[in-house]
Amino acid sequence: MNIQNTGPNTGSRVLSRFELIAIAAALMALNALAIDVMLPALPAMGEALGIINENDRQLVITVYMLGFGFAQIFFGPLADRFGRRGPLLCGLVVYVGVAFAAIWAPTYGALLALRLLQGMGAAATRVIATAVVRDCYSGRVMAEIMSLVFMVFMIIPIVAPAIGQLLLAFGPWWTIFLFMSGLALIISVWVYFRLPETLAEENRRSLSVRSITSAFVIVVTNRMAMSYTLAGAFMFGSLLGFVSTAQQVYVGIYELGVWFPLAFAGTAGLMALASFLNARVVGRYGMRRISHFAILVMIAASAIWVAVSLLGPVPFWAFFIFLSINMFMFSWVISNANSLSMEPLGAVAGTASGVIGFIQIVSGALLGMGIGQLFDGTITPTAISYLLMGICALLAMLYGEKGKLFGIGTEHLD
Repeated sequence: MNIQNTGPNTGSRVLSRFELIAIAAALMALNALAIDVMLPALPAMGEALGIINENDRQLVITVYMLGFGFAQIFFGPLADRFGRRGPLLCGLVVYVGVAFAAIWAPTYGALLALRLLQGMGAAATRVIATAVVRDCYSGRVMAEIMSLVFMVFMIIPIVAPAIGQLLLAFGPWWTIFLFMSGLALIISVWVYFRLPETLAEENRRSLSVRSITSAFVIVVTNRMAMSYTLAGAFMFGSLLGFVSTAQQVYVGIYELGVWFPLAFAGTAGLMALASFLNARVVGRYGMRRISHFAILVMIAASAIWVAVSLLGPVPFWAFFIFLSINMFMFSWVISNANSLSMEPLGAVAGTASGVIGFIQIVSGALLGMGIGQLFDGTITPTAISYLLMGICALLAMLYGEKGKLFGIGTEHLD
């Protein structure tokens, strides 16, 4: 399928499926890049801006995620009212401008304020990239396109820390913000000249606060939707808690130094593999069975991890095994929990998706911030956080399923 490009100064050009996938993946990659490329720069940034407490450096990650989660709830309705191009380009302008301004941030507080705004701008990329694909394709073709988009997207967490390490070899910590700003500018120009408006005038909806609040009410009052939304929030909390302390763990505890990006890439690669395998087996076993199995394995592995860490220092090989199990199972839980939370909300899917993203990411960022601040120079807080977040997610699932796990529900298995 080719899409007629009606953007400015494009003449009769068409957008191929390949280019649509590339644009959607590039837009989503900007968000992952803004998180993971920062990790190697945290010590240099903290030293330059006078950060005494190492745990305070983590706020650069969690504050960004707060902005990212908060703004999602607004970009969905804006894109439904004004079309895809305008809100998307506005979000990209904010991302580019704020990342560039961060180069001259005079204080750490100013940098955090800019990161909050950068996250809000990045929210447009995730929400609208998905909407564009949904506008152009449906059914199995849409699922195929989104799978390809996410396969490309998952490469970023694998390579981003290495990119950050490379940039630091040639410049100060703010070189990373210059890189983010430049890359986002290139993608913005690409979007401006190549991405057409995919939402027809007759399909645009009126903008009202009531539509957002009513979607909120529908989500929080639907037992199944809210329970799996909360399960996803607890999972994001465990992930962001680890990511915000990853540099301290890999470099501070295990002294990996320049090998930190490679170790981080290993766990990110396992998450990508888990997502790929989930797509292959979910049709056979169902979303509930896979997510329930995964959360139980995650809790069991985390309980053993906590016990081992309380006995003394955990060697790197053991830490890597425990972390890998948790990351693998995290991917299975979050992928299926998100789908299950949307299952009963077909009538308000677009706005409800923004509400669910808002609840999960903002809650996860706040939980991750709290987890990160508990870091004490050992791996024990990380292990305990995975165990507690896993138990909370399991309780949320039990509430949604009325105490019964491994059911089929409304799913139809092949």
